[in-house]
Amino acid sequence: MCAISAPTDLDLTTSGKRTLVPRELDILDPSPDHHPGLKPDCERCCGLCCVAPAFFASEDFAIDKRPGKPCPNLTREFRCGIHDRLRAEGFRGCVAYDCFGAGQKVTQVTFKGRDWQQSPQIAAQMFEVFGVMRELHALLLYLSEALTLRAARPLHGELGLRLQELEGYSDESPDALLRLDVASHKATVNDLLRRVSDLVRAQR
Repeated sequence: MCAISAPTDLDLTTSGKRTLVPRELDILDPSPDHHPGLKPDCERCCGLCCVAPAFFASEDFAIDKRPGKPCPNLTREFRCGIHDRLRAEGFRGCVAYDCFGAGQKVTQVTFKGRDWQQSPQIAAQMFEVFGVMRELHALLLYLSEALTLRAARPLHGELGLRLQELEGYSDESPDALLRLDVASHKATVNDLLRRVSDLVRAQR
């Protein structure tokens, strides 16, 4: 999966979830398919992953694209015009990308169904909020996965509280989301997930 490296640094990479959580947490390897609320729903999004991030011509992307500029393959209906042949066209990075459901959350909840195309005055803020939301949803995905692990039962109380806290933040207004100290929350969650990882490894 691709990663956005920081809430306001919207460069696409193909380094997977590893930029969102420490490498040693790979043992958890959560899948959005197991957590429906954190699975992308492109039908309910306004193409944010095709506009907000930047990407650069490489083996993963056929062209350069500046942050906030729509990909030339994005249609006015917010669909990818080459979705069925992304790899062949040189966009394997797009195939790997996962927003963890942040796209539809920002579109439908945070901005109440508005989109950057019909309301260009919200575009810059919307794109920035998308980066923050993706970080939050990635953390929510790992916390949700940890709560399914029998080995992590001693930490389920802490995990549940942290999950509830971050879910609350994800429902905040755009301004509140942009004020959120994501790095601090990320550090706290990562420390908790390291403890989960230790418990899982101890039972192997």
